[in-house]
Amino acid sequence: MIRFILRRLLISIPTLIGISIVAFLLIRMVPGDPVMLLLGERGSSPQVYEEMRKSMGLDRSFLQQYLQFFSNAICGDLGVSISSHQPVLEEFFDRFPATVELGLIGILWSVLLGIPLGLLAALKRNSPMDYLLMGSALVGYSMPIFWWGLILILVFSVTLGWTPVSGRMSSSFDVDPVTGFMLIDTWLQGGRGGAAFRDAVAHLVLPGLALGTIPLAAIARMTRSCLLEVLREDYIRTAKAKGLSLFRIVVVHALRNALIPIITIVGLMVGSVLTGAILTETIFSWPGIGGWLVTSVNARDYPVIQGGVFLIGVVIILVNMVADVLCQIANPLTRGKG
Repeated sequence: MIRFILRRLLISIPTLIGISIVAFLLIRMVPGDPVMLLLGERGSSPQVYEEMRKSMGLDRSFLQQYLQFFSNAICGDLGVSISSHQPVLEEFFDRFPATVELGLIGILWSVLLGIPLGLLAALKRNSPMDYLLMGSALVGYSMPIFWWGLILILVFSVTLGWTPVSGRMSSSFDVDPVTGFMLIDTWLQGGRGGAAFRDAVAHLVLPGLALGTIPLAAIARMTRSCLLEVLREDYIRTAKAKGLSLFRIVVVHALRNALIPIITIVGLMVGSVLTGAILTETIFSWPGIGGWLVTSVNARDYPVIQGGVFLIGVVIILVNMVADVLCQIANPLTRGKG
């Protein structure tokens, strides 16, 4: 297992270099000069302009800028934001818990609902229930997040008034940040903690629902497909011949092997959840990484964009590595492979 993890770490190095190059180049392809944005439309004297470009390191060649960025990044120094003058790493970890909390809620409800729905569709294969579930999954997978998020706000917030429209917490609550995770912090808070916790949950419902819809649809379809394949195996026929109950055959024997590709899909979905969070956080005014990056793109804040994308890439690589390790644990036959 240690050799497998070391091999995966070595494979991740070129991926990380590729992510850093893309993050570095993409923001520089966007029209706009960060120095002019800082100086204002009227600008300043050419001398001040050149001094500022030099202080930001923009007077050097692209290659020199990239090598400086990458060498600093692997040492944990992602620079200072042009807009806020705060370290990028500090700003990232200030907002990262909000994105993780939202992403976990989206993944959690998609797994808890997607696997049972896929299992039900497999057991009711080619029945109206199967067609209904898989048709709904296809619709859910095809819906753009921004459109789905706006529909949820219109129905549940504006029309029915069941949930807040946006934000992470109502302004009437003053929660001291302890972990950065609002559900935990409000739970730890005494006195009005109960009301604050319920308020935090209410703010999570719609963005979590919007973010988890596409992963739910993918997990449901993958569960159905994998389970149908496993149910055709000889050992399942043997289990049926022994007279084992349907529950024991499906849950104990079939589902465990069907879960291996599902774990891989969940690991891959983390990447789509983080990228989907950019749209979701923008729609619901969620104070996470997504909104931070969108604001930084508008400000041409090069250090924030390249540093934020680089860190998100690191997180996705680590999560996929954990998913691969879990697959190795779930299926002993794959150990020593890959």
